[in-house]
Amino acid sequence: MALEDLPYNELRDKAFTLAESRHDIPFFLDLYNHTSAMNNASAEGGSLGDISGTLIDVVTGAREVFTEDYVGELEPLFVARFATYLREHGVNE
Repeated sequence: MALEDLPYNELRDKAFTLAESRHDIPFFLDLYNHTSAMNNASAEGGSLGDISGTLIDVVTGAREVFTEDYVGELEPLFVARFATYLREHGVNE
């Protein structure tokens, strides 16, 4: 089974668990960069550099934000990003 065929939440959780274990905050910031909330913040003078907090805060927020309901029509983008991230770090299934 290809990673892209996994249920969205399972794929997301695999990618988040890996990124969290690697302390990979740039992975999470990249995801936020593709959300409408971040686009709105940057239009108002905000930036990714303004995001702060611990890794736990970032991961907890990401788990709340990147649900199937929230991402809507952007789900294929995030599925591709999660699968790519997992493959880049040696996870094939």
